[in-house]
Amino acid sequence: MDQSMNTRSPISINAQKVLDDRYLLRDKKGVIAESAEQLFKRVACAVAGAELKWGSTAKVAEWEGIFYDAMSRLAFLPNSPTLMNAGTPQGQLSACFVLPVEDSLDSIFTTLKQAALIQKSGGGTGFNFSHLRPKNDLVATTGGVATGPVSFMKVFNAATEQVKQGGKRRGANMGILNMDHPDIEEFISCKQEEGVLTSFNISVGVPDTFLLALEQDGEWPLRHPSTKEVVGLVKAKQLWDDIVSSAWQTGDPGLIFLDTINTANPTPPLGLIEATNPCGEVPLLPYEACNLGSINLGVFVRRENAIGSIDWPGLAATVQMAVRFLDNVIDINHYPMEAIRSIVDGNRKIGLGIMGWADLLSLLEIPYDTEEALRLADRLMHFVQQESLGASGRLAEERGVFPNWPKSIFYPGQPMRNATRLSIAPTGTISIIAGASSSIEPLFALAYHRQGPVGEELEFFHQPFKEYLRTHQLMTDDILREVAVQGHAGQLSGLPARVKQMFKTALEIAPEWHLRHQAVFQQYTDNAVSKTINLPETATTDDISRIYKMAWQQKLKGVTVFRNNCRRQVLHRGIPRASQGCKVCTEFPE
Repeated sequence: MDQSMNTRSPISINAQKVLDDRYLLRDKKGVIAESAEQLFKRVACAVAGAELKWGSTAKVAEWEGIFYDAMSRLAFLPNSPTLMNAGTPQGQLSACFVLPVEDSLDSIFTTLKQAALIQKSGGGTGFNFSHLRPKNDLVATTGGVATGPVSFMKVFNAATEQVKQGGKRRGANMGILNMDHPDIEEFISCKQEEGVLTSFNISVGVPDTFLLALEQDGEWPLRHPSTKEVVGLVKAKQLWDDIVSSAWQTGDPGLIFLDTINTANPTPPLGLIEATNPCGEVPLLPYEACNLGSINLGVFVRRENAIGSIDWPGLAATVQMAVRFLDNVIDINHYPMEAIRSIVDGNRKIGLGIMGWADLLSLLEIPYDTEEALRLADRLMHFVQQESLGASGRLAEERGVFPNWPKSIFYPGQPMRNATRLSIAPTGTISIIAGASSSIEPLFALAYHRQGPVGEELEFFHQPFKEYLRTHQLMTDDILREVAVQGHAGQLSGLPARVKQMFKTALEIAPEWHLRHQAVFQQYTDNAVSKTINLPETATTDDISRIYKMAWQQKLKGVTVFRNNCRRQVLHRGIPRASQGCKVCTEFPE
């Protein structure tokens, strides 16, 4: 590994706030008892401990050093439960779980208990409620009538509100209902009332046949989940219009394309995939869990004579290291129930992703909404895919294939340690710790404030923008102050058009470019890509309809939109105190 990389990256003020509030261990009196450096050492030591199963204590020490180096340089970070719980008695390290919900009170409340245990340990949960009988259906055992899936989602939501994840973060759920369920219309509109199902993201499970019916302006059958008999017909366009109208009003529901997901299912004999984790980036079988981690792309930019380039060898080494790290996590993980341990061990799914994509483009002076950016995305994610395949293949040689390999798409010709390897997560808080832009999103704003994980206010000013201004002799207090107030540079008369183009923010970029980025990254990602298609407040329902259709046509596994200010949000453009005339260039945190 490049020796120039063996230096610890500084922790920003915002990162330190997040670490203090959520991640650093505390003593019995609640006083913080470790530093960021000690956190990284704790995690590296715990994860490297899995090496003892395959090698010597010297090998454990070697990989502990490699893992610590990657985290301390902020080149790679695992998901939040791993950072919080590795090396502690808690020991639950996965972020993503899917639980089955079958049509009986016993199943429903067993799943509810399991979800509470998972959320208490720091994990998020996904459910497909389509097996539940519809509202007003007769319950033969009692003579009463069923209350339907949405009513039980509210029960799950209430429980989640009472179970703060690991005592450190709010619980999160994904609720899915298939398009042919008789209660689909109630589901589509269930979050339109403010304050309802606040712990749920919701998505409609959409099969290809529905989109074909929509194209033909046909009717769509609603089927009883138990008998599969048709119990109603509705115009496909009516359902579609209801979906896009609700998404325009609230951002929900998103769409999950179940046929596309199952076409890529790595273990078809084990059953259909019906649900995903809360943000949609990991489609999972019932009881499956997945641990995630993300590579910070901005760390891999090198400069010669002021020209930026990607350190491809360094990136390759980090991908290989990260696959090993995440595979180790499976072996040391503590799961809340044996059913999860069984299928996780059987498939050994991991989800390696990236963050800092917008930072990388800024450092290479490539605008987000250009063909050049898409070409680089294609090259980069293909590179990550190939390196991850190679790393998992080599682990299979060293440690053996995942046990369900004979039932997988890799059998018999491609030995593989992990049934899946890549997943692009939102990286909400770990990107703050890394000082990176989120996931593959464009910059939300050049200056913005957000509500932190436990309610505190965090302020951000995009450092590559400041550095670019400084390097090109464009920095003035007036420009910095105006950007801090507005959050973007699009209206500034004192900046060249090229600079405004290069530093466009999410709401200045046409939604089609958001979608095209997601499609390119999805092409090389065997799990899924969590991406928000940001829309300006002026966007119409027709805009959302077009985006949703394009997502299906481009073979995305899911799609989510958010129209600015359509509901309460945690990110806000601009920094309030900037209007008070403070010195932006020195006082705003990195």
